Amino acid sequence: MNKKLGINTTCVHTGEVKDTQFKGAISPIFMATSYAFDGVDVKRYPRYYNTPNQEMLCKKIAALEQTEDALIFSSGMAAISSTMLAFLKRGDHVVVQQVIYGGTYNFIVSEFDKYGIEYSFTASDKVEDFISLIKENTKILYIETPSNPLLGITDMQAISTIAKQNNILTMIDNTFASPINQIPTNFGIDIIIHSATKYMGGHSDISAGAVAGSKEHIEQVWNTAINLGGNLSDQTVWLLERSLKTLNLRVKEQTKNAQIMAEYLEGNSNIDAVYYPGLKSHPQHEIAKKQMKGFGAMLAFELNENLDAMDFQRNLKLIKSSMSLAGLESTTVSPVQTTHALLSEEERLERGIKDGLIRFSVGIEEPEDLIADIEQAIKSLQ
Repeated sequence: MNKKLGINTTCVHTGEVKDTQFKGAISPIFMATSYAFDGVDVKRYPRYYNTPNQEMLCKKIAALEQTEDALIFSSGMAAISSTMLAFLKRGDHVVVQQVIYGGTYNFIVSEFDKYGIEYSFTASDKVEDFISLIKENTKILYIETPSNPLLGITDMQAISTIAKQNNILTMIDNTFASPINQIPTNFGIDIIIHSATKYMGGHSDISAGAVAGSKEHIEQVWNTAINLGGNLSDQTVWLLERSLKTLNLRVKEQTKNAQIMAEYLEGNSNIDAVYYPGLKSHPQHEIAKKQMKGFGAMLAFELNENLDAMDFQRNLKLIKSSMSLAGLESTTVSPVQTTHALLSEEERLERGIKDGLIRFSVGIEEPEDLIADIEQAIKSLQ
């Protein structure tokens, strides 16, 4: 078959490990940590990211992101750290979007000084702010769109154009959108990173990361990654491949529900602000329309000041208060308590992250049930 496969077909069939012995309908799992080295085409070893299940899963992720190659990791942070360190050395400089995942921010400010790597955070997600920080030794522009937790949108095409004009590499954290809602390589972004724990896994039961890009770039990541040891166990690789088969079905349903929930919350007098790129009130709604196929299943909202965010979440009966996101079940979290807890109060407020902010990961439940749960939780506080 030479024609381009549909997204569901790609999710189900690309990157399967063929069961040549028993002809099973799903990929067999190869748990070996020791493989032959003599008389074989490939010398396989788990830390080299090339066991049968690892190798084929990378093909599936590359196909979904429409890149030449990919690598999988034990966590999103393993993917982020291995990738950034693969392209940065002492004396290099990276420009980083201001509002990003707290773990990424903490990794940069805690580790880069030890390596002699310079970094600058933008004042916003506007392209002008990136341009103003570019220096002669700038090697990477790092973005996250939609961003965590305020769902800011960065213009990928504009960032890519500026980077290419200055011979700079571009990296994106594409976790919130997933390849179902956004294909960064179509806008010139070089390297795409995921916390595959989230939508790619989608069932709140595995930890994983992924990086996709050209063969040349992935080889450079691999050369560093084999030394850092962030490989994924084959049992988890198998579970992730299973989960990816339903990625499109899950994310489309969650995205549809998120639009309904965002519109409901925007009209609720107990909510001061709603952050969702699918709303016309979102400041970067037009950019999101240009570069996203769907607006995603993540949103955030701020309760009225007279409502306590933690008490509100404790009173939810259906929606779970949970650390992570993107599972089939709807969850909420307070960024000040979790994802951005390592930032100081001043740093959080600079990024617009207030105590009353709640990040809402919308699941596949019926929206009317989620709305009823939110309304009873608010009512119990009044």
